[in-house]
Amino acid sequence: MTRKGQGQRSKNTIITKNEKISKKDKEINDYVDKLLRISTTPQQTNPLKALEAQREINSLTERINKLQANRSKHAIGKRTGAATIENFTKWVIENGAEIKGCEIAQFDGFDLGLRVTTEIPFSSLVIAVPRNLMMSLETARKTDLKNIMETDQILSNMPNVALSIFLLYEKFKTDSFWMPYINILPLNYSTVLYFTPEELEELTGSPTLEIALRQIKSIARQYAYFYKLFNTSEDPISRLMKDKFTYWEYCWAVSTVMTRQNTIPSEDGENMINALIPLWDMCNHTNGTISTDYNPELQRSECLALKDFKPGEQFFIFYGARTNADLFIHNGFIYDENTHDGIWIRLGISKQDPLQEKRTDLLNRLGIATSGDFFIKKGSDPVDGTLLAFLRIFNMDEEQLLHWLESDRSDDLRYLECALDTTLEKKSWTFLQARLKLLLGIYKTTLEEDLELLQDKELGANKVLGIRMRAIEKRILRGAIEYIDQCIRQ
Repeated sequence: MTRKGQGQRSKNTIITKNEKISKKDKEINDYVDKLLRISTTPQQTNPLKALEAQREINSLTERINKLQANRSKHAIGKRTGAATIENFTKWVIENGAEIKGCEIAQFDGFDLGLRVTTEIPFSSLVIAVPRNLMMSLETARKTDLKNIMETDQILSNMPNVALSIFLLYEKFKTDSFWMPYINILPLNYSTVLYFTPEELEELTGSPTLEIALRQIKSIARQYAYFYKLFNTSEDPISRLMKDKFTYWEYCWAVSTVMTRQNTIPSEDGENMINALIPLWDMCNHTNGTISTDYNPELQRSECLALKDFKPGEQFFIFYGARTNADLFIHNGFIYDENTHDGIWIRLGISKQDPLQEKRTDLLNRLGIATSGDFFIKKGSDPVDGTLLAFLRIFNMDEEQLLHWLESDRSDDLRYLECALDTTLEKKSWTFLQARLKLLLGIYKTTLEEDLELLQDKELGANKVLGIRMRAIEKRILRGAIEYIDQCIRQ
């Protein structure tokens, strides 16, 4: 009797446990359904309303993260530990990679990077990574992912998403070839996917906020889509992923791909494909020129020194001509000395403008859109020819428009030295200056207040990054306004 009673209690315990698991899964499913519904609604054009929508998304993802807390598979060991670095270095060397005059090390403000150990002359080979070490879409198609990559519309059309799913697939396997690489990847990132709504509020007034909110919303939608896909399918991939695919893991994978992916030629050389390149992606960014290329004969990516490096320095590469907003959104950092920085402003010809047709004809002749984003560059020459021509055409009266429509030298409108009526020229500059001052006034703080806030050592890293981002934008706007002042006075 006693044994039977104990057995009965054991059976009841098992049933209760299963019921609890089922209840948790149902709760996750409900939250995912809500997340999918909210994240598929059109993006709010009003930044404050868009931020409010993000709070709702964040509330749902926090609840999902809490319920999925025991499902995330963190990297084994400490990423920056000597054993992890040694294991990774041994793995890449044994599989054909070369690293000359450098070693993996930790740097303040950079996490891991490459420390120079010997003199490295300009243009000498420093890193070579063979194709077999790279995680690419082609290697993904050689795994069990092949079928889903070909049949799923998102995976077949969005290579960065497909690479993210491939990374998670390898992370969740018990015998992945790439595990030494996966283990040395950051456990967390500073991309906007890791910002709270309160931290995102630091970007109020910044054009970068709209891009950040759109990015977060898109990733939330993708996560909800794949969660439902994996939990309603019985193929080998879904069986592997369904109990491990969490919102945290997807944000991690997407951030890894966003911050580290590159393109390499396909095996047949017909097109370029997305890939993660172990070892090469240890290099941090500086100004310079692209010094990495793919060697088709040796089937490897090769990285050359973009300048002379001395022992003890950090070995840097150039990520490309990108703005700080782009680096902030996709890489999770800002580079203060960025020579390619600038800010985009939106301008357009109104459909109610009585001279719309003539302005449109002249803009079309120059290959300039009637509405869109125009670039204000950092530095002493912030207004390029495209923006200059648009401003002039936007502010012309009918007589001036007719003159330039009949002229065979309309392309001169792109140049600062173009012979124009001084009234039109002043009107054009004044219009742009007023627009830039308006944009500067939208921020809830001044540049001076931002610089003072940055002295607070208690601020979290994400808040600091957000404040630095808006301060950089304000400097660009101020510089452009001062430049216009000089043009108006001439």
